[in-house]
Amino acid sequence: MSSTYTQIYIQVVIVVKRRKALISPAWEEELYKYITGIVQKKGQKMLAINGIHNHLHFFIGMKPDCQLSGLIREIKKSSNNFINKNRRTSGKFYWQVGFGAFSYSHSHIPRVITYIKNQKEHHKKTTLKDEYIQFLKKYEIEFKNEYLFNWND
Repeated sequence: MSSTYTQIYIQVVIVVKRRKALISPAWEEELYKYITGIVQKKGQKMLAINGIHNHLHFFIGMKPDCQLSGLIREIKKSSNNFINKNRRTSGKFYWQVGFGAFSYSHSHIPRVITYIKNQKEHHKKTTLKDEYIQFLKKYEIEFKNEYLFNWND
């Protein structure tokens, strides 16, 4: 029997350009549904999506034929158009260039889903910058702080 069997679970973090607080609670659920639709149309499985005013996390089950960078490019492009077309912000909305992507084993699924669902509570205690740097260090990803973002602290 010839078949392909995989388990690929990826948490993705995308950030609003210049970390502006542009994602409003008034329309964030609509945005999450829109992005979920893109993921599903590309044949992938959305496991969790949530965020705060300046970034969002989503957790997907991926098939091996999916190119992650192409999927993220489509999500960003389409959601930019969706937000701007529906005039959800007073100016133009754009996502920051780049993204974070972190892989997990099957046993971590419940923990990652809970983490993403609790983003609003989590960010009452931790900034985006601190959270992102913690991810990079935890997963031993080499980085140069000056290239992460243009932090407007």
